Parts: sequence; structure tokens; C-alpha cells
Amino acid sequence: MREPVFRGAATALVTPFTPTGGVNYKKLEELLEFQIDQGIDAVVILGTTGESPTLPIDEHIEVIERAVKMVHGRVPLIAGAGSNCTAEAVEQTRRCEEAGADALLSVTPYYNKTTQKGLVAHFSAIAEATSLPIIIYNVPSRTGLNVTPETAAELSRIPNYIGIKECNIEQMGTMKSLVEPDFCLYTGEDAQLIPTLAWGGLGVISVLSNVVPRETHEVTERWFAGDFDGARELAMRTLPLIKALFAEVNPIPVKAAMNLLGWELGVPRLPLVDASPATMALLETALREFGVPARS
Repeated sequence: MREPVFRGAATALVTPFTPTGGVNYKKLEELLEFQIDQGIDAVVILGTTGESPTLPIDEHIEVIERAVKMVHGRVPLIAGAGSNCTAEAVEQTRRCEEAGADALLSVTPYYNKTTQKGLVAHFSAIAEATSLPIIIYNVPSRTGLNVTPETAAELSRIPNYIGIKECNIEQMGTMKSLVEPDFCLYTGEDAQLIPTLAWGGLGVISVLSNVVPRETHEVTERWFAGDFDGARELAMRTLPLIKALFAEVNPIPVKAAMNLLGWELGVPRLPLVDASPATMALLETALREFGVPARS
């Protein structure tokens, strides 16, 4: 029986940069302490929200090594690891394990893509390279490639694939009916958390929880305690904030929101740019109406 890496809310953490563009490790530690203090269930380091495409592999591994030391086992640390080149994905997977990650988030191949048969071969090669639990990351809007429920079912029979971060709610129910019973479903879309939980999912890998980790965790906590109305009520309160956080391509708005709150995390690395004035105004309104406190 496979055990979940986490149950509840995992933050897809933003990566803070210095004014000259390097990783700001002091701010990274502050972010991790904030997340842990607020009761988050796990942290994903260097996923899409962490701007992983802009970090060369040596820098990527250094961030993970340092984050592992900062977290010190207090919550699971899940490292983003993946590529559209299988050999590169295998190397990154091995190095993330050596860096001390507790689990991996492995994205589907993008741009050159592949067939469903190719997906099985790609993910099988990655599984052979590590003993860590792996969560598949299925995000067709970014990769142009969907993991079908049938392919997810086949991959769920590989022991160290323990779950999937699924961003297509329309296939969630079919997927749940086909995968192994101990294969975990997580959503990668904050607005789809309640439907995911209703399908038997175990939680969310969240952008929203960068800003409000306690409330994001609490939605899942209420649900698992059987307070379905309370979970739904709180989730509905977050919807305007979620809408603002996705007004432009992620992670532009969430980084801007954190800066509005006083975190001073720097600007995204190119090709991402600062949020537009219209998005900044939308974020200011959403943060104020939700009542998110500025950093003291």
C-alpha cells in the first residue's frame, strides 16, 4: 500500500530573486518559515510557479539542497523535476534525490510532446532512476499534451508513481475509476479544489496558498472533517482572489501579489515580466477584500 506524500494543501512556491536576478536565499527561508508557520501540508519547490524553466540544472539543484536544509523535515519537500528530453529528466531526477528531496513532481514532455505509449516509456525511465515517490504533473494548457485516464491507470501500476497533479477536471472522475485505489489525485487548479475532493482527490498543489496558506489548508481540513458546507463556503470566498492571481500567466500575478504584501521577492526572470497596471489594481482590490494582511 503506497502512502500519500501529503494530504491537504501543498504550496507551489514562488522563487524569490535579488535585484540583480540571483536567487534570494534569505527570502526563500522566510517564505518557507511562513508556509510552515501557517500550517501548510507540503511545499513544492521549483515547479512552474517557481519559474523552473529559467533555472539551469546546477542552480536548480542548489535551490533544492538549500531548501531541504531550511525545511529540515518539518513538511514534505517536493522537488520539480522534468524535461521534454527523457535523458535530462532522468539526470535531474537523480540529482534531486541526491539533494535530499522527499518526493518529485515530474511534468509531461512539452513542445516535442509524444504519444501515450511514449509517455509510458518516458515515465518508466524516470521511475527506474529513483527510489523517491513521484507525482505526475499533467498540465495540457502548458505542455500541449494530455495524460489520458487510461495512461494514468497504466502508470499507477508503477510502484513509485504515487499520484498525479491533474489540471483537467473533466477527466478526473474517469481517472479515479481506472487508477489503482492507492493512487492519489491532486488538482493543480485552485478553483477546482472542491470538485477534486468530491471525486476522491486528496488536495491541491496550490498557487493561492503562497498568499493565504492557512485558509487554503483549512478548506481541505474542513472537507476531511466532514464539514462540506464549511469547506465550500471558504473555497467560494477565495474565488475572487484566485481570479486575480490568474489574471496573467502564472506566476506573474502571484509574485506581484506577494510584493504588494511587502515580501520584496523581486521580478520574474525573462521571458516573464512584471504584472500590468490593470492586474496590479485587480490584485490590490482582491487582497483588500479578502483581508490578506500586509507583511509586518
